[in-house]
Amino acid sequence: MELGVARNLKISQLRLISAIAEHGQIRLAADALAITQPAASRMLADTEQHLGAKLFERHPKGMVPTLIGRALAQRAHNMLVELRDLSRDLDELKSGEGGIATVGAVTGAAVGFVIPAINQLKATSPRADIHVNVEASEVLVRDLIGGKNDFVLARLPPGFNANEFELMPARTETVKLVVRSDHPLARAREVAIGDLTHYEWVMQTHRAPIREAVDSAFLEARAQPPSNIINTTSLLAMIAVLVSTSAIAPLASEVSDLLVGNRVGAKLSVLPIKRPIVLSPYYLLLVKGRQLSPIANRLRALVSAELNRGTRI
Repeated sequence: MELGVARNLKISQLRLISAIAEHGQIRLAADALAITQPAASRMLADTEQHLGAKLFERHPKGMVPTLIGRALAQRAHNMLVELRDLSRDLDELKSGEGGIATVGAVTGAAVGFVIPAINQLKATSPRADIHVNVEASEVLVRDLIGGKNDFVLARLPPGFNANEFELMPARTETVKLVVRSDHPLARAREVAIGDLTHYEWVMQTHRAPIREAVDSAFLEARAQPPSNIINTTSLLAMIAVLVSTSAIAPLASEVSDLLVGNRVGAKLSVLPIKRPIVLSPYYLLLVKGRQLSPIANRLRALVSAELNRGTRI
């Protein structure tokens, strides 16, 4: 396959190759590109004929890229992300203000640092189009690599290569145990984690960092973990259970401070536990070599400034 042949590929062909590699089925790729499946099949056949190489093998479960197809799909994806970013930057330059930025964050970081930074940015650039994705770290980092996030505040999950990222230390999260103000333990002077075994809980599912930290706290105290648990990944569902029952909810300190503070005024209290519950640290992550748009870079700087107001790890 000559370099000149590959150079003459059209943007529509690159989009199709990237979409098939992402979705694993030509029908789903066609839907994503808003074209018909026959049109997608013809475009793929023309592309393979033009390149003189097979790009995908057809299997009962879908389309599997060949060695050449996998290499081309990766390059196509990177080129499309760069073209998208170029278009975004040009629009921003034309308007002289604004642009699009997308930041991903774990819940505590979103509440404590990302939102205050966005408020500052919008005060001077009200037309800036800012998107906040709040997810688990694995989803955030995967979407960062995929170009769906400009930067993220997240932990680096197992299986990801740290050398692919610019890693800037951010914060170590602490967990607070939140209850309704009329909870039997709300007025206690001090509470041991082992005293909470038989109470009702609402918390994240297993493998979530906060859930693992709570489980570890019980193990370290040589206490039996609670068994009466409502499991949810939704913060809204957790708050709904919290305010309507006597459940205990472990929340990132930034979230609990917001709920208990005067701005929200929820009738909630934080249990005064003897030993603090600490999570593993998260980082501000960027993909190495990927340039941020001016508006995204401004937001990153504001988030970094918010992080620096507290104690860094």
